[in-house]
Amino acid sequence: MIIQGKAYSDEEIKKRLNPLIREWFERKYESFTPPQKYAIVEAFEGRNVLISSPTGSGKTLAAFMTALSKLLDKAIEGNLEDRVYVVYVSPLKALNNDIKRNLEEPLKEIYELAREKKVDLQRIRVAVRTGDTDSNEKQRQLRKPPHILITTPESLAIVLCSPKFSNSLKRVEFLIVDELHALAENKRGSHLSLSMERLQEIQESNMVRIGLSATIHPIEEVARFLVGYENGKERDCVVADVTFEKKIDIQLISPLSNIFTATAEEINERLYSTIASLVKNSRTTLIFTNTRSATERVVFNLKKILGEDFPISAHHSSLSKEVRLEVEEKLKNGELRCVVSSTSLELGIDIGYIDLVILIGSPKSINRALQRIGRSGHRLHEVSVGRIIVVDHDDLVECSVLAKEALERRLDRIHMPEKPLDVLCQHVVGMAIERRWSVDSALRVIRRAYPYRHLTKEEFLSVLRYLAGRYSELEDKQVYGKIWFDEESMEFGRRGKMVRPIYYLNTGTIPDEVAIAVVTKDGKMVGKVEEEFAEKLLKGDIFVLAGRTFRFLKSRGMKIVVEEVKDEKPTVPSWFSEQLPLSYDLAMRIQNFRREMEVRIRDGYAVDWLLKNFPIDENSAYSMAEYFDEQARFSIIPHSERLVVEVLEEDRNHYFFHTLVGRRANNAIARVFAYRAGKLKRCNVQFTVNDNGFVLILPRYRMLDYDEIEDLFTLENFREDLKESLMKTEILRRRFRHVAVRSFMILRNYLGREKSVWRQQINADTLLKMILKNFGTEFPVIKETFREIMEDAMDIKNAMEYLSKIGKEIKLEITRVPYPSPFGLNLYVMGEEDVVLMEDRRKVLRELHEKIMSYISANS
Repeated sequence: MIIQGKAYSDEEIKKRLNPLIREWFERKYESFTPPQKYAIVEAFEGRNVLISSPTGSGKTLAAFMTALSKLLDKAIEGNLEDRVYVVYVSPLKALNNDIKRNLEEPLKEIYELAREKKVDLQRIRVAVRTGDTDSNEKQRQLRKPPHILITTPESLAIVLCSPKFSNSLKRVEFLIVDELHALAENKRGSHLSLSMERLQEIQESNMVRIGLSATIHPIEEVARFLVGYENGKERDCVVADVTFEKKIDIQLISPLSNIFTATAEEINERLYSTIASLVKNSRTTLIFTNTRSATERVVFNLKKILGEDFPISAHHSSLSKEVRLEVEEKLKNGELRCVVSSTSLELGIDIGYIDLVILIGSPKSINRALQRIGRSGHRLHEVSVGRIIVVDHDDLVECSVLAKEALERRLDRIHMPEKPLDVLCQHVVGMAIERRWSVDSALRVIRRAYPYRHLTKEEFLSVLRYLAGRYSELEDKQVYGKIWFDEESMEFGRRGKMVRPIYYLNTGTIPDEVAIAVVTKDGKMVGKVEEEFAEKLLKGDIFVLAGRTFRFLKSRGMKIVVEEVKDEKPTVPSWFSEQLPLSYDLAMRIQNFRREMEVRIRDGYAVDWLLKNFPIDENSAYSMAEYFDEQARFSIIPHSERLVVEVLEEDRNHYFFHTLVGRRANNAIARVFAYRAGKLKRCNVQFTVNDNGFVLILPRYRMLDYDEIEDLFTLENFREDLKESLMKTEILRRRFRHVAVRSFMILRNYLGREKSVWRQQINADTLLKMILKNFGTEFPVIKETFREIMEDAMDIKNAMEYLSKIGKEIKLEITRVPYPSPFGLNLYVMGEEDVVLMEDRRKVLRELHEKIMSYISANS
């Protein structure tokens, strides 16, 4: 059962602590912080605990205090054995080193106190074990196991199979998982959930699990993820959400009084002078952008205003590890006044004192906004100050709702992958290395892990048959069995000595990503794009690279083949791959806001209502009121009870679907509609997608009438049509490679020989064709590829939920427009939103806006 925790008094906590740690604590701190008040006693009582709390609230000590106290009891009695008592897991290697430092310091002080008191103590050993740990250190850990082992999800999966070291893991008392919010919603989390159950399986009794997380919702589901199931019932867990203890101050700033009429120069000038004055007036500022390219641009422009010598740096994942560490150290030591980051500083690395966080553009999710803004005012009693700066109408609407929801702590739900079969393949091989298993006892362990609680026996058997090499066609392609599986006795185990090194060298869930070469038909190199960008491409898509426009023709291995085109509008913006998608929950709340705004605009109270109810400035309120007013007068306002489709007939026919459901769900709907329209009209249908909707683009003489548009919305066969629309796409090719590598179908590393990503992709293409032809889409590796695309990359569940309401709670209205409407402008010019074309894009927007205004005045 999941139960709400309660806060214990300082006296109740101190009463349970070892006298040395109690005195150390009293000398160093005045009282316990909220996370400590909720966690320490529960852990003493042997209960699992999940704590959601802001950065700088003493979470780490809350997690370790009980374990340290118990270890000190043993150290005083001389009863500390050579085994691991505490396992701490975090997704970040950098965080692991922080934790080791943060543990060694108190231990050093406690040992000095013991000397002062003339108390004899055994040494408590702390060690880090990750992919970077050298073999000498590993040997040392084998001879003298650390009492506290600090590790990553991947390294934990490996030590479970280590014949000698795993012996010291058989009586673990505490398992601590940090940064749970960063793990639960991806396959690294699924991977860890199985490792936690495999670790529990070798225990002599139950471990106490302690989870630490930033802002997350629903906390009960994350608790189930942490503690898993026992005989089909969730294990007990005490949850404590203490994020509300920290005060926040969020304000939305629009540097422009009129976004539509401003030129690119005006926007840049106002944007950067606003940021510069905020930076100058605070001690240390952390700025978050949504893309890496934007990070570099912001640093460049701020240096122009603040001077080359102003201490400001960039921090993002494309920079080398050394550069990132140097920036983190300088920040911690107070040597920098400002750091600009994409997403790389969201997690809990200790970066010292920050008094202001600036978000440029929408962070796309309420949880992410709170996590980012929570980096400021690091101590619990300090206020977290966040400023969101916006220069786009849709962002303005989005961020106004987001800021209000964040202040009211109404969070979005997280999405966790459901029973990913590729991750399961890895663990089945790992389990087979440990010992021989009966199918039922292995399945029992696997179903204890939350993501696999619904795994069917048939799905499990299909994975075993694949791993046992039951398909001769695969052997012809050098894919060999990793386990033996006897279907009569229903047992399995490892096959041969080579399986162990294969498992050690290939375990993990993060795919190798590389840049993709872009070449013309005659083999000329144009440049490179990221793989994430390449997987969004459909045949015929048009995009900009190095200032020139290209059409995507086909791909070969790690190259994509293009032809240069003139005067064609891009369909895919080049930054698209990096943009974070809007969460479905926030999208629904923005739809409700649109409905409210329609009423306020009609009654003439919009600006007053906005300023009274939202943390925004006057520019923002006036810009939004104008934006809605223009949409109402030019077309129709789409909202939570009305879906608007706008038809624009130009040199090509554009159909704007204002389905505000977030990009993941829109992507699913747009692909199905494009596939259906293409079949109906026997032509290639292009589409452009963003968070607020999508546009279908058909050739000039292929039009959809109103009935045909309505027919697109049918829910029947939606899943099958989405699958069909994904055949022969880039995303299927690349995601299949990722899944095949995770499933050990393609080995990244065979006996120390690395296989290049180019080779991996060539292998994947051959295998994909062969498997689809011979075994169809139910083959486990293919089944998982489709599941990952449809459920994780896209959002088929919410897409179908939204479509099921059309014609019932949501009215469908189709209307013709002479130009793209104000709400449709961003979709219309989306492909042109490239750095090179920034000026042109503003010009296009301004010209279209002028046409809209003259149409409105002519027709009012």
